[in-house]
Amino acid sequence: MTAQADQATGATLSEEARFLSRIEPFQGLEHPRLEELAATVVVRRCSAGEVLLREGGAPGTELYVIHDGAVEIVNDGRVVDVLSRGGVFGHPTLLTGEPPQFSTRIREDGVLYCIPGEQALDVLSRTAGVVFVAKTLLSRVAEAACPPQDLPDVRTRAVRTLLHGAPEFVRPEATVSEAARTMRDKGLSALLVRAPQGLGIVTDVDLRDKVVAGHGSLDQPVHQVMSSPVVTVNADVFAQEASLAMMEAGVKHLPVLDAAGQVLGVLSSGNLMALDRLSPFALRHEILASESPQAMAEAAADLPKLVLDLVEANVAAPALMRIFTLLHDAMTARLLQLAERRLGAPPASYAWLAFGSAARYEMSLVSDQDNGLAYADTDDPGADDYFRQLAEEVNDGMAACGIPVDPHGVAARQPNWRCPASQWRERFQRYLRGWDDVGLIVDAAISFDFRHVAGDLQITPQLHDIIRQAPTYARFLAGLSELATEIRSPLGFRQRLTGPVDLKVSGLRPIQNLARYYAFAAALTPPTTLERLDAIQQVNGEGATSAQGLREAFASMSALRFEHHAEALRAGRRPEDAIDTAKLRPLIKAELQAAYRVVLNAQRVLPQRIL
Repeated sequence: MTAQADQATGATLSEEARFLSRIEPFQGLEHPRLEELAATVVVRRCSAGEVLLREGGAPGTELYVIHDGAVEIVNDGRVVDVLSRGGVFGHPTLLTGEPPQFSTRIREDGVLYCIPGEQALDVLSRTAGVVFVAKTLLSRVAEAACPPQDLPDVRTRAVRTLLHGAPEFVRPEATVSEAARTMRDKGLSALLVRAPQGLGIVTDVDLRDKVVAGHGSLDQPVHQVMSSPVVTVNADVFAQEASLAMMEAGVKHLPVLDAAGQVLGVLSSGNLMALDRLSPFALRHEILASESPQAMAEAAADLPKLVLDLVEANVAAPALMRIFTLLHDAMTARLLQLAERRLGAPPASYAWLAFGSAARYEMSLVSDQDNGLAYADTDDPGADDYFRQLAEEVNDGMAACGIPVDPHGVAARQPNWRCPASQWRERFQRYLRGWDDVGLIVDAAISFDFRHVAGDLQITPQLHDIIRQAPTYARFLAGLSELATEIRSPLGFRQRLTGPVDLKVSGLRPIQNLARYYAFAAALTPPTTLERLDAIQQVNGEGATSAQGLREAFASMSALRFEHHAEALRAGRRPEDAIDTAKLRPLIKAELQAAYRVVLNAQRVLPQRIL
């Protein structure tokens, strides 16, 4: 059993006690009681398919807490809830002594903490325990009461249907101690604050990070620790859209607003994860909780199923690409944490950079990893070796998750894609001056599509400043123009498609190249292709007349690409971008031909303006 010092009391908590202390209904228990409880825990390994409690069977005698894996709550043969790490179950039958009204079945191999009935009943009889029981019973009974045909597809449920109760507000001048007591007594993980500067929110994470770990005062006013401005969501958006908004903002709570801008309630990540374990947020949570690259690879194995579900739910292609990229970011961030845990603290600050589709938030199931690493200039002779090992562990970990290393070697493990910050700045300047070197232009097209994913080295502003100098380098822009026009259109003599085409190479890539050229020619640095095309239209600069058509062509081709990937997954094949146009339905083929004509026309116009 491991132990960790508690800075606030000087006491130590065992691993079991520390885990329980973060979970409702054990939150708020004093440390001695937590340790007493932890000493009674029986650790049990379970296999998928195993039934722990059977509907109408023998009454339960233990309270279960999921340490790893997932458990299904089943009523009359229908799954009404899915619990993952930190989930608690078994309390209804334990409290009543009656046969279980629900069955509990192991959904994924995992580990359970089993707490004897007497110890569990003591916890559940306390205020926090009573609140916990009331909330879970009401929620589960409500779900079970709905006939299967009346249950909406969770992917298309409006978030207003996921709210539990009215929002709870706290005065901005209330103390942190008062807010913590309110959260404890009402079983909440967040409170809203009506502050002079607008809506704020204070969460259990804020109290932990800013007060406990940050050595703040319990007497300080809530407005000093709250988060503001707050990311909100409209009450009528779908659950998947809310998942994406939550992931992008990096938060676990979203106030939900009605049409008049009034707060209806607060949506939590738990609300979303309870809908379906294969939601984007639930999978991201599982990735970030992985304790090893192997565990992460097991979680990432669900990516194809998630993509298939999202395609079948008619999620738009740009959102699909963004979701996949955000999950890629989560894998990267967690692998870096695991690598640092093994290698020790970095010898200098660094920035992990994504290139290509990952930088543009345009990843798909067939994307590979394009990345690099910049680290602060240092005299430490061992710095580069440390970052080489760090990069190798991340590159290998991502490959194990099904995202292979770029075949052309654009990977942080390679010396030319891993170097000090000063060399990155020199490199970007060299790209602008290297108009007569085709290799440099190609490298520039890759490197200039970059994004800071992790690490605390702030290099992005400096590199963007260099990119904004592009309009003063006419020959460099000419090189980018050639890249945008060198890919030949697959349209035949009568501008019709015949045979196979590669949607990425012959369709999406020319649009990406065109958008990059137009954006850099106008000193614009938005990350995605669609945002670049939007920005070009807004400034009404070169390419504005082509931008709208290219935008529609990009969206159309991306949607067809994901449909093609989904078709391969349904057939048990590996997704690919090559598509046989002879097998397309007439209307789909006509739409694809129209998209290719837009690209061809934009390519024809471009050289006349630059060369």
